Amino acid sequence: MALMDNPKHILEGALLTSETALSIQSLRLCLDKRYSRIEVHAMLIELQQEWKDRALELKEVGEGLWRFQSVAQMRDILEKLHPEEAPKYTRTVMETLAVIAYRQPVTRGDIERIRGVTVNANAIKTLMDRNWIEVIGRRETVGHPELFATTRQFLLDLGLNSLQELPSIGPRDEAPQEDFELFDGQTEELALEAAPAADYLAAIDAEHSKLEDMALPLMKAIENEQLQKKDEDNPSLSLEEQSDENNHG
Repeated sequence: MALMDNPKHILEGALLTSETALSIQSLRLCLDKRYSRIEVHAMLIELQQEWKDRALELKEVGEGLWRFQSVAQMRDILEKLHPEEAPKYTRTVMETLAVIAYRQPVTRGDIERIRGVTVNANAIKTLMDRNWIEVIGRRETVGHPELFATTRQFLLDLGLNSLQELPSIGPRDEAPQEDFELFDGQTEELALEAAPAADYLAAIDAEHSKLEDMALPLMKAIENEQLQKKDEDNPSLSLEEQSDENNHG
């Protein structure tokens, strides 16, 4: 059978040799648009099943992009081939990223209330330079503060298809919807602003106590993804101001 008569083999070859995740639209170009988006998606699902229980898996990441990547069990083995130490992330950066990832969209004020210290400008800049977070708008409140959220690149770098695939942050197998929102969904006015002060402070304390639960699984997920990356072009993370660490300690 000629290669052009086997579209799945063409998709497989394109995905295996691509350095970046590919969209269905791009994959259709490889097939001269002879197949619809639905047909290409069906072929990708078939390939996904054919590669099941192997060292590589075909996975949808970043909301509609597809790529081959090593399975979790391969990461310790790959680390032996690439023993170089992965970039380290400071506690400040990881906690800031965790708050944004699990509670987005959030303002600097939200991050400060949850972490208990002033937002470190270097941490925000580092995450934005890495293209992991972005400003998606402003909250309709006094001062119109910027709202931060994670990017599609963040999902790609962690090998996730959506925020619902973020590591669980507690003993529960599945995190409920409120785990992905801060204070009842970040409506135009925070619901807690109208709540009694004691209830508000209790809610802030509860969020603060979850920081380590949020940061640790996220840090582990990022470190695991780094082990299988071929490209080391990402900029290294800067060191945060010592004052922030001292405040935290």
